[in-house]
Amino acid sequence: MTRKSALLVALLVAVSSVPMAAVAGATPATTERVSSTTAESDASAGAHVAFDVQGDAITDYRIDGEQTFSSVAVQSQSAAESGAGTGLDADLGLEAALNLSGASLSLASETQASTELEAESGATLSAHDTPRGTLVVESGGEAQYVEAELGASAEAREDGDRVRVETDGREGVFLVIGDGEVGVTDGNVTADLSENATLAFRSYADGERDERAQYEESLIAEGNAAVEVTATERNGEVVSDAVSYGHETSATTSQTATNQVNVTIDRAVHEGTVVMTTVSEEAVGNLENLSVHVDGEAAVEASSKSELEGAIGSDESRYMVVQDAEAEGQATVYVAVNHFSERTMTIAGDGTGDSTDGNDGTETETSDDDTTEDDTDDGAGDSTPGFGAGAALIALLIGVVARSRQ
Repeated sequence: MTRKSALLVALLVAVSSVPMAAVAGATPATTERVSSTTAESDASAGAHVAFDVQGDAITDYRIDGEQTFSSVAVQSQSAAESGAGTGLDADLGLEAALNLSGASLSLASETQASTELEAESGATLSAHDTPRGTLVVESGGEAQYVEAELGASAEAREDGDRVRVETDGREGVFLVIGDGEVGVTDGNVTADLSENATLAFRSYADGERDERAQYEESLIAEGNAAVEVTATERNGEVVSDAVSYGHETSATTSQTATNQVNVTIDRAVHEGTVVMTTVSEEAVGNLENLSVHVDGEAAVEASSKSELEGAIGSDESRYMVVQDAEAEGQATVYVAVNHFSERTMTIAGDGTGDSTDGNDGTETETSDDDTTEDDTDDGAGDSTPGFGAGAALIALLIGVVARSRQ
């Protein structure tokens, strides 16, 4: 046996014998999934979302324990059509995404609350460990097909330009942002995305998809809400996550002072957008006295939805606070940032909300082009095992394999 082979064997043994005590809070199910991580199969399990990645697809996607999708695959339309031999019939439409041979997936980044994967086709897929169980597919610079095979107890049906997916205890909705369409083909969800389009899935527990949830869906689908942020407490720690629904839009969250959350949004276009931010009392201290500042200037509180959305493109940013009736101790703050490119908004529960630069806080970023991991996430003591724990092991293994081949 050569020295390189011996080194590789030793590393494989070391990876397989990592004690799960190093991953704080892991349940028996999580232990099995994380410890079975290989270069071909990666498992992620968090507080709400769990899934596997097996080569060319996300598999066994579960939200609060319920399997929503057995697999989700994406492939560029050019590759899918060339793989069909003589090419696909243009009249097939969404049927062209059936039995999709997915593009290979690789891990781009992983934080406490999100995992982003890059597809060989140029698309990106990001899963977010929030109560919404959000899954986002961005096509990038090339048109893509997406196929989501449903779990055994899930059913899908078309609802206008959206698709509703129902399981025993949850209801979810697929939305398309940009040029594309989504539908139900032979019982599975298929999507046709033009370049720079986005397919988003948001999930709700029974009864939670109320008028406010549908309003949020409309904001997203119409391109009026490009960012959704969640800042809540888990095991005594505030965990933040940002979902980007818009092309060339990124969001970074941080907490640089007690009782305040900062969100920095970088957008390639000048047009403003609504930022939907769910905050808990643990994150901002007081939900009754919230203040919002944009780049250090106080935003004006809006009295209606039309007044809120009217702030886009105006001379001032506006906000509106809605208490969450389903989750005690939480509120959603809708902030209409009037214009871009880079703006920082601060939500504070003590009425001050002074803007900070966010350089000394815990950060989580999601974007079309790059994602920065949580500054404090080193994989140990993570309150959401799996979102971060498996990535380091795979990266180390791949690096040694690459060196051994030289």
